[in-house]
Amino acid sequence: MRIILVGYGKMGRLIDTLAAEQGIEVAGRVDDGRDEWRAADVAIDFTTADALLRNFPRYLQLKMPVVIGTTGWNEHAASLRAQAGQAGLGVVASANFSIGVNIFQLVVNEAARLMHHQPEYGAWIHESHHSTKRDAPSGTAILLRDSMISAGYGRDVDMSSTRAGAIPGIHTVGFDGPSDTIELTHAARDRRGFASGALVAARWIQGRRGWFTMTDVLQSS
Repeated sequence: MRIILVGYGKMGRLIDTLAAEQGIEVAGRVDDGRDEWRAADVAIDFTTADALLRNFPRYLQLKMPVVIGTTGWNEHAASLRAQAGQAGLGVVASANFSIGVNIFQLVVNEAARLMHHQPEYGAWIHESHHSTKRDAPSGTAILLRDSMISAGYGRDVDMSSTRAGAIPGIHTVGFDGPSDTIELTHAARDRRGFASGALVAARWIQGRRGWFTMTDVLQSS
């Protein structure tokens, strides 16, 4: 597999390192001042929302499947999805490519389904990240909230964020009732899990058309 790394910040460099360990060829690296668009099987985009909007027409033009780990572009999701569908492009888009986080999402989904029938319980999501993370709440927190809603939890979900130090990412989903509290927590120790999951998704999307999430990848692998 040959990949293009679009965005060469912390995540891009880590994916580059893991790709070398796994025998995956990095055909090009695209970032500010670097424009190495070359023939490849898949692009992996960890840039910014603005950069993704600039890059997406290139993926369509090259008919290059793409794994999108960039967040903060939800308002453009319907448009990008329609363009991908029209072009027959394969896309895996997720706010978080960690295998553990995506399994955590399934656990949260089931808890929310059960809590739908327990109106005395209120819910909250709190997430903590490093001080340089731009979006708050995080894309993963929004993903978890949307998963709870899709499971039938129709009450308000209070959301809050912390930005401090070098925290890789901690997400807690809680349910509180008159007599007890339930907390579900996922804590990332480093970014390696995110990078590893992105490479799993890059392998999986080859030869597929359509718009997918990391949950789709895990459930059909």
